Amino acid sequence: MEKFEDLLKELTEIVNELEKGDLSLDESIKKYQRGIELSNLCKEKLLKAKEIVVKTLE
Repeated sequence: MEKFEDLLKELTEIVNELEKGDLSLDESIKKYQRGIELSNLCKEKLLKAKEIVVKTLE
């Protein structure tokens, strides 16, 4: 299982690459798709962490 920090780092790198605009259309689409995947994984990890914190505080 990948760490949140590693996923976020890869996502940030993809965003930076896409913002530069130097990629071909095909490369951009692949990076965008991977970015969506990473974003969803990060969201899942954050939701799980939130659940743990909420349970701890109860």
